[in-house]
Amino acid sequence: MFKCRSHKERNTEQTIDKHALPFGLISVFLCGIGFSILTPVVPFLVQPYISHPGEQAIVVTLLTSVYACCVFFAAPVLGALSDKYGRRPLLLACLLGSAIGYFVFGIGGALWVLFAGRIIEGITGGSIGTIFAYFADIIPPEQRTKYFGWVSAVVGVGTVIGPTLGGLLAKFGYSAPMYFGAVITLVNVIYGFFFMPESLKKNNRLKEITFVRLNPFTQLANLLSMKNLRRLLVSAFLLWVPNGSLQAVFSQFTMDTFSWKPALIGLMFSIMGVQDIISQGFIMPKLLKKLNDKQIAILGMVSEIIGYSLLALSALFSFYPLLIAGMFIFGFGDSIFGPSFNGMLSKSVDSSEQGRIQGGSQSIQALARMVGPIIGGQIYVSLGHAAPAFMGMILIAAAIPVLSKRTHVNR
Repeated sequence: MFKCRSHKERNTEQTIDKHALPFGLISVFLCGIGFSILTPVVPFLVQPYISHPGEQAIVVTLLTSVYACCVFFAAPVLGALSDKYGRRPLLLACLLGSAIGYFVFGIGGALWVLFAGRIIEGITGGSIGTIFAYFADIIPPEQRTKYFGWVSAVVGVGTVIGPTLGGLLAKFGYSAPMYFGAVITLVNVIYGFFFMPESLKKNNRLKEITFVRLNPFTQLANLLSMKNLRRLLVSAFLLWVPNGSLQAVFSQFTMDTFSWKPALIGLMFSIMGVQDIISQGFIMPKLLKKLNDKQIAILGMVSEIIGYSLLALSALFSFYPLLIAGMFIFGFGDSIFGPSFNGMLSKSVDSSEQGRIQGGSQSIQALARMVGPIIGGQIYVSLGHAAPAFMGMILIAAAIPVLSKRTHVNR
C-alpha cells in the first residue's frame, strides 16, 4: 500500500497536464447542469399521461428510481472497465449515452418513452464514479479532500445554473430543457475527444476483469466486508436514502403545497448549488484546518437533520419561508458531507482500486436513490407531504453513531 501511494505521489506531476484538471472540472460542471436542468419540469412532463392526481407523485419518483436502478447495475461495470482500459474511453462513451438519454426523454409522447430515456441515461450515469476515479488518479492522497471540495463547488455552480435555466427554458416548452441538456453534453463529448488526457497509467491498470467483479451484489458484499469501509458506506447509505427521496419528490411537493411553477421550482433547486459555492469557497477551507474528514461529515449530517425538520414544518404549516431556510441549511450539510466522504473513501485504497471503490460507492448510492424515491413517493401519498422529511430526520440520526464508530481510514 505504501509503495503504491509513494509511486502515485512521485508521478502526480507527470499525470496532470494542462488539460487534465480543466476537463475534469468542466465535465462535472456540465454534469451538474445536465442532471439538474430537468428537475423543475419532470412533474409537468408526466402530467399529460396521468389520469389520477395521486398517481403523479408515484410516477415522478419511479422515474428517479429507474434511473438509480440502472446506475446501480452499471456503476461497478464501468468502474472495473475504467480500471482496465482507462478512464478516457469510458467517460466519453458514457457522456454520449447521457446525451441520447436526454434527447429521448425530451421527445416523450408516452410514459414508456420517458422511462426509456431515463434507462438509457441511467446505464451511462454510473460514469460519475469514473470521474471521481479520474480525479483520484491525478491528485495526491493528502490533497484529495480539498480537490473533491473543488469538484463539489463546480458541481454546485452547474446545479445553480441548471434548475434556473431549466425553469426558464420551460417557457419554450417543457421538453426544451431536455434538448438543451443533450446539446451541452455533446459539447463536452467533443471537447473530451480532442483534449481529454488519459489519467490512469498502464502499469497501474487492472490486469484482468472477472465476472465476479462486474456483479453489483458481489461488489457490494466485497466492499462491505472491508472493515475500514463498512461503517462509512452504511452511514452514507442511510443518508442517501432520504436524500434520494427528497430529490425525487421535491418538485411535486412544491407544486402540491405552494402551487409553484417551473421557474420558481428551478430557483429553489439552485439554492443547493449556491450553498455548494459558498461552502467550498469560504467555509470548507476553514473547516479542513480545524476538523478531520469524519468530523466534517458528521457536521454535515447534523445540518441535514435540521434542514429536514424545517422542510417538515413548512409542509405542516404551508409556510414557504421555512422551506427556503430548510433548503439553505440542508444544502450546507450536503455540500460538506460529499467531499469529506469522498476524501475518506479515496484514501482507503491504492490507485489500482480507485475505479472499483468509486464505482462500488456509486452503486450503493444508486441503490439508496432507487429505494428512497419509492419509499418517499409512497409515504408522501399515504402519510402526507411532510412524511419524507421526517424519514430523513430519523435515518440520518441513526447514521451518525454508525459513522462515529467507523474504523480508522489510512491517510
